[in-house]
Amino acid sequence: MSYLEIRDLQKRYTKNGPLIVDHINVSIEKGEFIVFLGPSGCGKTTTIRMISGLEEVTGGDILVDGQSIIHKLPRDRGVSMIFQSYAIWPHMTVYDNIAYPLKLQKVPKKEIDERVREAARATEIEQLLKRYPAQMSGGQRQRVAVSRAIVVKPKLFLMDEPLSNLDAKLRVTMRTELKRIHTEQGSTSIFVTHDQSEAMSIADRIMIMYKGNIEQVGTPMEVYQDSATRFVAEFIGTPPTNFLDAKIEQEEGFLWAAGDGFRYRVPQRLASAVEPYAGREIDLGIRPEFMDVSPDMTRTDAYLCDLHVDFVEPQGSHAILITRIGSKEIKVHTVEHMNLTPGADVSCNIRKDMVMFFDKETGKRVR
Repeated sequence: MSYLEIRDLQKRYTKNGPLIVDHINVSIEKGEFIVFLGPSGCGKTTTIRMISGLEEVTGGDILVDGQSIIHKLPRDRGVSMIFQSYAIWPHMTVYDNIAYPLKLQKVPKKEIDERVREAARATEIEQLLKRYPAQMSGGQRQRVAVSRAIVVKPKLFLMDEPLSNLDAKLRVTMRTELKRIHTEQGSTSIFVTHDQSEAMSIADRIMIMYKGNIEQVGTPMEVYQDSATRFVAEFIGTPPTNFLDAKIEQEEGFLWAAGDGFRYRVPQRLASAVEPYAGREIDLGIRPEFMDVSPDMTRTDAYLCDLHVDFVEPQGSHAILITRIGSKEIKVHTVEHMNLTPGADVSCNIRKDMVMFFDKETGKRVR
């Protein structure tokens, strides 16, 4: 059995209201760092608040070490939570803020001192223990919130968008620090964010949510390279996946995906999955980095179409080409041809058959 089990979890805010969290199921292993990722309103924060006990559960169960916790008070769940606002006491010193949950537990004074200093060392704020929150930067206040959360040695370490109030540079630094602390403490951590680059950089696994449902659970590379739904393929990746409306045709013993401005031969490894869609519409998804452009107009068996470069966005390590296929704006990621200029004409071949097909009605991957 997994360390944390979420079983058929449901949440409504009114008796006959919509399901904000819709029968979700997920298992989390001890010591794992999992990220709940999704757009605003998808149910990720509501889910983490039900785990912490700050929201009542409408249906389903939450088990830690095989025991249900849904009827326990928040303080009895062995859970620590860091909020978006940090929620540290402005009238208390850093030391007293960190010590506060231990005092509530009536831990002996000597042990409190040892554990406060241990937590401060882990977050590298030992020199700030006598200061007040108003005397510190946002990053330092965030470290105080982390220290207060880990000082109680929780079974679960929950973080609800804890970096969203920091500037971009500090966010990058602090997410590395959070992963380091997680590893050193050996904690089981759940991190909520809507920032996909943040999720990809720190997660052991990502649970992607949309409209109260789980779209996919997997490692960062699994959700990126093997997206289970159109939503995941669209949500994960910068620039996002390019999508084309295609119709599947059979000709000369091959299947073809054809649409406005392109015609692409379906790879043999996908032929059996795509064949039931012959004569029907399907969504064709291609990540920008898998579109290989050729200024000398080379066309391979994986040829998609010719492209006219409208704009070029230099990114230092690579360039983004802005072009169109039919009426759709398309972005192409290139390292090899960063010197291309607007107005250039190129052919486009798909690398290693790296395409994805999605059912138009269900949004699920065809494979």
